Amino acid sequence: MKILITENYDKMSETAFSFVKEIITEKPDAVLGLATGSTPIGLYALMVRDHEQNGTSYKGIKSVNLDEYVGLSADNEQSYAYFMNYHLFDKVDIDKNNTHLPCGTAEDKKAECRRYNELLKTLVPDVQILGIGSNGHIGFNEPGTEKDSVTHVVNLTENTIKDNSRLFDRIEDVPRQAFSMGIKNILASKKIIVMASGENKAKAVRAMIEGPVSSACPASFLREHNDVVVVVDKAAGKLIK
Repeated sequence: MKILITENYDKMSETAFSFVKEIITEKPDAVLGLATGSTPIGLYALMVRDHEQNGTSYKGIKSVNLDEYVGLSADNEQSYAYFMNYHLFDKVDIDKNNTHLPCGTAEDKKAECRRYNELLKTLVPDVQILGIGSNGHIGFNEPGTEKDSVTHVVNLTENTIKDNSRLFDRIEDVPRQAFSMGIKNILASKKIIVMASGENKAKAVRAMIEGPVSSACPASFLREHNDVVVVVDKAAGKLIK
């Protein structure tokens, strides 16, 4: 696990972007594992700027996303499909047919999990972007999720609902379930970049890097992968010894 502590959020985003740009340049048909939430917005903005200014192409790129809320359609402004279109897909030359997320409105949730697991066998990310929750979750793999988990439906904890409520008009509007890649799916990625910003992530970052490897902090399982880069700002990294 390589740990990089940067000055601030912008530097964190720039550092993560440097790794992603290298992969896209070396492999124009790379598979990108993508995340949502406030943490990677700066990274996506840099990817868009690079595309606009330098002509970096995404025509051959494929993507798979970590998760999606259960019950939200792709055109719902709070869905992760909408988020990805708004922040990245609509602003680069990627083929939307090559972008993949779980379907939030799937009627048969177990069948949707099976479909996504089969897809991930054929689209193994060359790099997986991750944030980390304040309770150590990655994707929506909450504490207690085991290492051998694959795509599943998650009942979101009150902590995660509270964290995500800042993006909704009312906390009552936050979905209570989500589809999420499992930890086994995430660990299958060839490279993993974990990003964290802000003092509220400091305890989780410390647990990921220095605490026991256990389901109490799902992010700690990343220490068993052979190519993980952790990029944090000073506030998120302040408890690392």
